[in-house]
Amino acid sequence: MIEDIKQDAEARMSKSIDSLKTGLAKIRTGRAHTSLLDTVQVDYYGSMMPISQVANVAVGDARTLTVTPWEKPMIPAIEKAIMSSDLGLNPVTSGTVIRVPLPALTEERRKDLARIVRHEGEQGKVAIRNIRRDALGDVKELLKAKEITEDDERRVHDQMQKITDKYVQQVDQLIQDKEKELMEI
Repeated sequence: MIEDIKQDAEARMSKSIDSLKTGLAKIRTGRAHTSLLDTVQVDYYGSMMPISQVANVAVGDARTLTVTPWEKPMIPAIEKAIMSSDLGLNPVTSGTVIRVPLPALTEERRKDLARIVRHEGEQGKVAIRNIRRDALGDVKELLKAKEITEDDERRVHDQMQKITDKYVQQVDQLIQDKEKELMEI
């Protein structure tokens, strides 16, 4: 029973780390990366679809993404979707390929993005601590039901704290790496 609670908490904390990694990947560092356009939705014959399902997104060079639609009539819709996204990108069409140049980041923008990264990290830490709180609540219920002893409860509490510390340290490392990546010119 106690092992199930710990395994569940650890699995949920791992998912929180994965979610944070996904969120951080979307924060642009000035380098082209295909995941940058993952959030862009395109109007595909009346239904909204992710851009990756209507076109091939690739890295052209360090500061350019290329989007190659599978159907030529989709070019204007994809261009419009990229422009209207909150990414601040201006696509340029050349024939059947849409090029998305990534402008260099200013120092002020880098600091803003670093602040956003730290905020994302705090949200990740809060999620991990909430998972710990839930797991410890489950353990307390077992104690109230007299299914475990107080010693077991204290031992689980210490183990959960170690697990939490491990995942919080991973969050700190991710944030530190992303900030370092942002501040590179």
